[in-house]
Amino acid sequence: MEHMSTSVIVGVGPLSFADVVAVARHDATVTIGDEAADGIRRSREVIEALADDTIPHYGVSTGFGALATRHIPLELRAQLQRSLVRSHAAGSGPEVEREVVRATMLLRLSTLATGHTGVRLDTAQAYAELLNAGLTPIVHEYGSLGCSGDLAPLAHCALAVMGEGKVRDRDGELHVTADALTAHGITPVELREKEGLALINGTDGMLGQLVLAITDLRRLLTTADITAAMSVEGLLGTDDVFAADLQAIRPHPGQAASAENIRKIMAGSPIRESHRDPQACTRVQDAYSLRCSPQVAGGARDTVAHAASVATIELASAIDNPVVTRGGRVESNGNFHGAPIAYVLDFLAIVTADVASISERRTDRFLDKARNAGLNPFLADDPGVDSGHMIAQYTQAAIVSELKRLASPASVDSIPSSAMQEDHVSMGWSAARKLRRSIDGLTRVLGIELLTAARGLDLRAPLAPAPATAAVVAELRKTTAGPGTDRHLAPEIESAVQLVATGEALAAVERVTGPLN
Repeated sequence: MEHMSTSVIVGVGPLSFADVVAVARHDATVTIGDEAADGIRRSREVIEALADDTIPHYGVSTGFGALATRHIPLELRAQLQRSLVRSHAAGSGPEVEREVVRATMLLRLSTLATGHTGVRLDTAQAYAELLNAGLTPIVHEYGSLGCSGDLAPLAHCALAVMGEGKVRDRDGELHVTADALTAHGITPVELREKEGLALINGTDGMLGQLVLAITDLRRLLTTADITAAMSVEGLLGTDDVFAADLQAIRPHPGQAASAENIRKIMAGSPIRESHRDPQACTRVQDAYSLRCSPQVAGGARDTVAHAASVATIELASAIDNPVVTRGGRVESNGNFHGAPIAYVLDFLAIVTADVASISERRTDRFLDKARNAGLNPFLADDPGVDSGHMIAQYTQAAIVSELKRLASPASVDSIPSSAMQEDHVSMGWSAARKLRRSIDGLTRVLGIELLTAARGLDLRAPLAPAPATAAVVAELRKTTAGPGTDRHLAPEIESAVQLVATGEALAAVERVTGPLN
């Protein structure tokens, strides 16, 4: 796990995943490095030198998109930038989560700090000031096509920098932006040539959500190894198939890491030892959902690693159009197109759905008398009077079906916009939004598997589980009672989901095993 900083300096190199998470989720303070400040000033000098040029320069002395053919006179250029932001702040629908907006603003600031955008230092500094004050612009669910950047979401952020619109404070209270800026001693920015365009022309919204998703999936995939180990153990499965030499025959790194985790978690299990004798155990092979857990979770890990490589490149990029080159040219380009990010966001939604799917299959095995190796139907205390975890699996199944729908790729879609000037778009923002819902679904599915597997392990008494799985059960039992007659199940599901979401289940295991992969 990367070290979580309480202060992030922008412009001393590419931001790390930990930097983004620290600012987005933990309100780390943000400053602009001295070298970056110098680069911002130099690029601004280039833009100002072009302001009086009779030759049109896109975004400096022209309109935008399909209106780029109009030359804008000098006296209207400040209005041009304000009008751009106001008209593009056209989002609709529910508010986007605070952490997403903060990540978006940080990543826009990171591009401004590259010295390729031509904004003034005061304009860049305003983003740091809003972040440090804990003021979060209202951004809406719909409005980005993932091309020409996340235009509407970024425009809503830029609107706040201008002192317009509304923001929420650290406590979630809604304020008129002008009043909130005054209360925090922040001066609204009066945009000048190119600045409005530079503030909205980036992939920051989809990239911020990708970084947060990768961070969450890394924890969830390790947790999936924990719930898989609990299920294999509780269903009297074998850990022999997870042996290192068997995994090495097919040397995918994610698979090896997952299998190693399961071996560590199941180590020292009296339940496992109770059926190790091949003379006493007649089962030749476990079902795929048990035996192939490392192959599925491992493939997902390798997909996350690929997505992380794409995100790392994007974190080191300057996304704007036009850009100011190191040689002082101002050039139009297509780097704002979100395709590289959109593809991996969609890919992650696919593997998220599949990891949830195999988790649900393991849960279902616990509930079927014909397949659960001697446990009661549905793990019920008095089957027929009690339903046990029957409907918990229904909930899992409903979520898994939803995840399959969310796995349908957004990036294969495109709707032309701006009078056919922007005739092929990435839909990367949409891919990011559905991935966030997918990750929430996977968290809930794993929580239900954990809850069910814990009951299955308890019902193997007097045989004891492995020390590591016993630690998870003990953590769960702090808030949830063990096997018994039917109780209100939703609160127990939520307790298990929170163990997964907060990382407490993972922490409980690692206190026994040491760090897992």
